[in-house]
Amino acid sequence: MRTNDAQTAFVDRLNRHRGILIKVANAYCRDPAAREDLVAEIVAQLWRAYGRFDERAAFSTWMYRIAVNVAISLRRSEMRKARNVEPAEPAILEMLPSPPEAQSDAALALLREFIEELDELNRALMLLYLDDNSYAEIAAILGISETNVATKIGRIKQRLKLDIAVRNSL
Repeated sequence: MRTNDAQTAFVDRLNRHRGILIKVANAYCRDPAAREDLVAEIVAQLWRAYGRFDERAAFSTWMYRIAVNVAISLRRSEMRKARNVEPAEPAILEMLPSPPEAQSDAALALLREFIEELDELNRALMLLYLDDNSYAEIAAILGISETNVATKIGRIKQRLKLDIAVRNSL
């Protein structure tokens, strides 16, 4: 495939599946600037790997796998950097406005908060599950077995139910 043809095919596929970029970025970044940076990094990594894309696989599955791996890698590197930074005073944090989505829908905000507390793998699982991917697709994207996917999702659901019950009792 010539370079222009490859670029055109890549951009077309990327545009068809742009929702994946948005979902992954929203799941791993609250800050709009950080989301933009993450999307840019994901696109760069997708382009670098595009020559090795196996046409027998679904582009969306391949794209999810790379997007989630990039998001997790960036989050881990940010966490290493954050260890050397002192946290802001609580009074300053209280002055910051809540994100718009938290103001609009309490249930969605609660779910988002719960998902943000999950580790990287479980966050990726929930992102893919909430996006109506099958267990087989999730397993392929994350490189784990379908049984493992089902078990982990079941456990996450139970933790969510417990978390909601505890919050409602307060």
